[in-house]
Amino acid sequence: MSDANKNVILKVDDVSMRFRMANDRVTSIKEMATLLLRNKVEFKEFWALKNVSFDVKKGEVVGIIGRNGAGKSTTLKIISGILKPTTGSVYRGGRIVPMLELGSGFDHDLTGHENIFLNGAVLGYPKEYLKAKYDEILAFSELGDFINIPIRNYSSGMLMRLAFSIATVVNPEILIVDEILSVGDENFQRKSYARMMELMHGGTTVLFVSHDLNQIRNMCNRVVWLEDHTVKMIGDVKEVCDAYKL
Repeated sequence: MSDANKNVILKVDDVSMRFRMANDRVTSIKEMATLLLRNKVEFKEFWALKNVSFDVKKGEVVGIIGRNGAGKSTTLKIISGILKPTTGSVYRGGRIVPMLELGSGFDHDLTGHENIFLNGAVLGYPKEYLKAKYDEILAFSELGDFINIPIRNYSSGMLMRLAFSIATVVNPEILIVDEILSVGDENFQRKSYARMMELMHGGTTVLFVSHDLNQIRNMCNRVVWLEDHTVKMIGDVKEVCDAYKL
């Protein structure tokens, strides 16, 4: 990497993503399997992203905006490694914690306590580090004694609080955030917002998707505007947000 790019921690390079969707209305897996075996399923191509490129410097908070279907969530999933792009590449210069579908990696038969170590391991943190952070994660989640019961008994709010606590207390190098600041009740929302701001001011690199332009204006250094599955505009927060509103 050249000297000019040494501070780049994340680079999305000419990324496109194609999905193939069946034209036929199939009502069951059995029916789909039968049609596939007979080569009678017709597919149409859908490009969720087309030649998307941008980079993020270490410590930046970059907002991603765009209307529904523009490709925002697909972009975050590709950056997080959940999806592999059809073409193009992603350079990741640090450990990524994706906060896309909070709690999706949990085992619902395990307790909250056990899921802290399971989810932390999935994120790449050693057991000793998670032990050192355990009390902090528990305190932030406000779960108390519920931490020792299987999470299948948790409300959705309790599950989100635990997932948010694990993801943010472990101090990720790159945090991927998709519309998740409305976690739990009003008091926890204020606390989670404050925690996000603490991470952002503490040097964590953040990619942040939101439909709330006020959040984007208040929290971001730069903005990427996606429209029709490609990059419409990249740049200064006020300039891009003002153009987006027109």
